[in-house]
Amino acid sequence: MVTSDRTNEKEVAAAFSRQALVFDEYDAGNTIIHYKRQRVRTHVLSLLAPGSTILELNSGTGTDAIFFAREGHRVHATDIAEGMQARLREKVRAQHLDGIISTELRSFTDLANLSDKGPYDCIFSNFAGLNCTRELDKVLHSFAPLVKPGGLVTLVILPRFSLWETAMLFRGKFKTAFRRMLSGRKGAPAHVEGVHFRCWYYSPSFVRRELSGSFQQVKLEGLCTIVPPSYIEHFAEKHPVAWNLLRARENKWRDKWPWRSIGDYYIISFRKQA
Repeated sequence: MVTSDRTNEKEVAAAFSRQALVFDEYDAGNTIIHYKRQRVRTHVLSLLAPGSTILELNSGTGTDAIFFAREGHRVHATDIAEGMQARLREKVRAQHLDGIISTELRSFTDLANLSDKGPYDCIFSNFAGLNCTRELDKVLHSFAPLVKPGGLVTLVILPRFSLWETAMLFRGKFKTAFRRMLSGRKGAPAHVEGVHFRCWYYSPSFVRRELSGSFQQVKLEGLCTIVPPSYIEHFAEKHPVAWNLLRARENKWRDKWPWRSIGDYYIISFRKQA
């Protein structure tokens, strides 16, 4: 990585370490985040064999790691943010999951130096952690040795075009409406808990191309394509009729064109070829 990439990683680590103090509380109180997690988990469980081993990237405070552990899987949960890892270790100890969830302070740009290289039944990354690097191609190329033949890769990524975000044009929010499409190689500015960093956006075709040598796509669906993004807080509570209607439409059309690739996120899964 060039110096600017290392600097961005440090800023990302600092930002999400600070957020660890409030992350679980915010997550617990947001109906749309609950919907997003349920959608992602349903997607993964539909493809994952019982008793699998999972390498989780950008695991945060371990919300998903704990869920999958309670579903009977073993998880090696990695993150670059020490604050997130510390909170995860606290939760693992408190819930007596030490033998099922292991943790490691490790960037997904440094998977060659993982303490446990598996191979795993699944690599999993939720909620756009992978958008915090402009070198996603190199990250994806590092997956093959870490996954068993027939194993799964499931990633949740921010695409270059989001229908809801582009609609912000009609509210006069031009920077928000076009930030993904205009971000380019330099990325787009982002900030969490007062710490500024940059993020990049990737289409499903980019991920398919970079994984094509060893992996075959098996599933793609849009997330928060018709349902509003979670940053539109309390939408479900303020507009329950609209919320139920939009959720039903998204659940029906989530894997159809064009809805599968124009959401706030997309969920994409691959199988490693034998």
